[in-house]
Amino acid sequence: MTGVSDLPFRKAASKLGAAYVATEMVACAEFAKGRADVVRRAAVGEGLPMMVVQLVGRDPAYIAAGARLAAQAGAQIIDLNFGCPAKEVTGVLSGSALMREPDLAETLVAAAVDAVDVPVTVKMRLGWDEQSKNAPDIAARAQARGAQAVTVHGRTRSQFYKEAADWRAVKDVSAAVTIPVIVNGDIADGASAKSALAASGADAVMIGRGVYGRPWVASQIEAELAGVPFAEPDVEARLSIALDHFRDSLSFYGDRLGLRIFRKHLAAYVEKAPWPASAEVRREARSTLCRMDDPLEVEAGLIALWRDPETRLAA
Repeated sequence: MTGVSDLPFRKAASKLGAAYVATEMVACAEFAKGRADVVRRAAVGEGLPMMVVQLVGRDPAYIAAGARLAAQAGAQIIDLNFGCPAKEVTGVLSGSALMREPDLAETLVAAAVDAVDVPVTVKMRLGWDEQSKNAPDIAARAQARGAQAVTVHGRTRSQFYKEAADWRAVKDVSAAVTIPVIVNGDIADGASAKSALAASGADAVMIGRGVYGRPWVASQIEAELAGVPFAEPDVEARLSIALDHFRDSLSFYGDRLGLRIFRKHLAAYVEKAPWPASAEVRREARSTLCRMDDPLEVEAGLIALWRDPETRLAA
């Protein structure tokens, strides 16, 4: 979720009812050294319902230092990332590459737990590949070292995001530990959440890519799991959500960087909207909006697109 779950997005999701939001993945070594952009990723914000900082790295000393810094900044949970499949992360033997080093993974959990008084959790995949699905073993090791919950994405690292998430395989993790297990992967609505919980035996769901362009989706899933009707935001509500998020991004990063970083969200908001009905019009609008360099033009263009769905933005 790097580039997505920054502070402006987490504020938007929290306002819309998300009970748990985690930071972007924060590289411990650079965090401990005070690199400005990494420190910014760890910004926990004020007034969020649950302040969670997600750390990535493979050096126990840096993991401990990062955990202490995060806790001092106000993090209420430290989440260790053993699941990221990105090549730039696994290439430095972090993220899901740690699934191939269970002894080191266990040591990293112990380093974080010993460093802070707040709960430590772990996010992982099923394993590195089909031949090494060792999530139950790593989860049990993490529990033994003091982790208080584990999240499991229902794919191996080798799968990246191909094929469907295997929620049934997460059941082996649920059987291996007594701490809460959270299932992740391909969860985007109440129906998929119900299926994931039933197949995995997990205690909760975590939403990843399903939140793109839909920061209210946690509330939607919670309502649907409880059997309570949920109405998707209408044109005016979505417009207000998107514009508030955009303005928060500009305020947090400054206009130039804020606009550039928001483009990923802007594209998602347009792609996920059910209007205009024509997918071609949405694609053209997304392309045009994401090339604009003036924040006022972006706002005007989004307003024109959603209040007058037949309007084609000038390229």
